[in-house]
Amino acid sequence: MTTTIPSIQRKITVGAPAERAFKIFTESLATWWPAGYHIGQADFADVVMQPQVGGRWFEAGTDGSECDWGRVLVWEPPHRLVVTWQINGNWEFDADPARASEIEVRFTELEPGQTTVELEHRYLDRLVAGQAAYAAVSDDSGWNGILARFAETVTDQS
Repeated sequence: MTTTIPSIQRKITVGAPAERAFKIFTESLATWWPAGYHIGQADFADVVMQPQVGGRWFEAGTDGSECDWGRVLVWEPPHRLVVTWQINGNWEFDADPARASEIEVRFTELEPGQTTVELEHRYLDRLVAGQAAYAAVSDDSGWNGILARFAETVTDQS
């Protein structure tokens, strides 16, 4: 029997217009992504998201190595982004897109200088060891903490 793992939904308001928030989220990931949250063998240097449908989303190591995390499925700046998360519950890249979860991020400008960022991490049941992945990304050190770091970075860079 397959157990359905619920989607993780988080929302945060940041002190920047949607265009700026989207840009920091997609072009400056290493400024807010926790350096310890990587799967490559080398020390973490950067996170790169290629800005187009089909683009890669990957980490770069200090030695120049690259480790894929997924692909861009939807690229609609500055309002919406969907990427695959191809990191399974064993914290390994899984090249099979049929076993990928998805992360959708929406940026809605409330008023000048204020944007709501809504994140949904869904289809975790597709992942190998999906329940372990869910447990890790659904707690305070997961998406809650990561989005809080993002909000702080947006505030600092605005």
